[in-house]
Amino acid sequence: MDSSILVKEVISKNELYDFVSFPFKLYKKHPFWVGPIINEELEVLDKKINPVFKNAQSRYFIAIKNGKIVGRIAAIINWIEVKEVKKKKIRFGWFDVIDDINVTKHLLDKVIEFGKENGLNHIEGPVGFSNMDKAGMLVEGFEELNTMITLYNHPYYSKHLEKLGYKKLAQWVEYEIKISSFENSPEKVRRFSKLILDRYSLKILNFKSNKEILPYVDQMFDLLGKTYDKLQTFVPIQKYQIKYYKEKYFKYIHPDFIKCAVDKNNNLVAFLITMPSFSKALKKINGKLFPLGFLRILWARKFVNKVSLYLIGVRPDYQNKGVTAIIMNELQKTFNKYGVKVVETNPELEENTPIQTLWKNYDHRLHKKRATYTRLIE
Repeated sequence: MDSSILVKEVISKNELYDFVSFPFKLYKKHPFWVGPIINEELEVLDKKINPVFKNAQSRYFIAIKNGKIVGRIAAIINWIEVKEVKKKKIRFGWFDVIDDINVTKHLLDKVIEFGKENGLNHIEGPVGFSNMDKAGMLVEGFEELNTMITLYNHPYYSKHLEKLGYKKLAQWVEYEIKISSFENSPEKVRRFSKLILDRYSLKILNFKSNKEILPYVDQMFDLLGKTYDKLQTFVPIQKYQIKYYKEKYFKYIHPDFIKCAVDKNNNLVAFLITMPSFSKALKKINGKLFPLGFLRILWARKFVNKVSLYLIGVRPDYQNKGVTAIIMNELQKTFNKYGVKVVETNPELEENTPIQTLWKNYDHRLHKKRATYTRLIE
């Protein structure tokens, strides 16, 4: 072990600020890294604010070498995952490091130590506290901007982990979809959409304001659980977390870019949430909403030529029946109205083949891949 490296647990507010701001120094002037909003990151990690800590524990560490911070990591235990899902896993997240494998080892050893103290048998990351947090280390697509809901990292991160005996576990793919005019959109999708709407007596909901969306938000979270509960990374979202996520993301939502499908009883069958791409705006504001950052976010929300696909949910009895295609078909009209040319998908687990089959109907490219890494705790 390199004795010149000191790993210090984050205790004070000043240390937490240093923890959050470290990647802004590591990636300073980097052309493809997009930082989060610092105050939002501080709130996510604050045990007095984020309700996830009702069922989670965490410890944060910074690595110091020659008097400078050279790395950071969060050690996380989601007790619902451990006790209900029966996965004896210690998570690591908020992982950033200089290109020094010894620093990486020192940081991961602290996470493993925390896992051992709590009787856990394996480590996995990078992930957050729950499925609603950013996850997955970038392994392909280093010359692409990250979105506000994805991580960016240097190529050497994964090389460090592999040299330390970590193996890939969950793997995600991301696509860039080209949007044409509605008339030139895939005829197969348009024809299929009308057929599905008629066959199942479904109706598409279009929203004019965020207030109109609110009555469906709880149903959306319920559908998220039912949509993804069979996937390997799933951990149930608790009701007390929903309010927190509403407040965190609702201000970024544009009502035109959310579409829902309901049955004849007005029960939610499926939904698709896209958001204006905030990557360029976030890059310009460099983590700070004030004095002008908030205006840049508002501008990006209003003047849109690229959107990010954030969440998809489909009721189990309607899965594999083409409901996602009819919502995407409806969104096509909105995209054309606003001049949207590109949709960037959220990370999709490689085994989630039904949604990836939909993208094959469009001009698309697989432009990013990411993975979590794991190792047994010995």
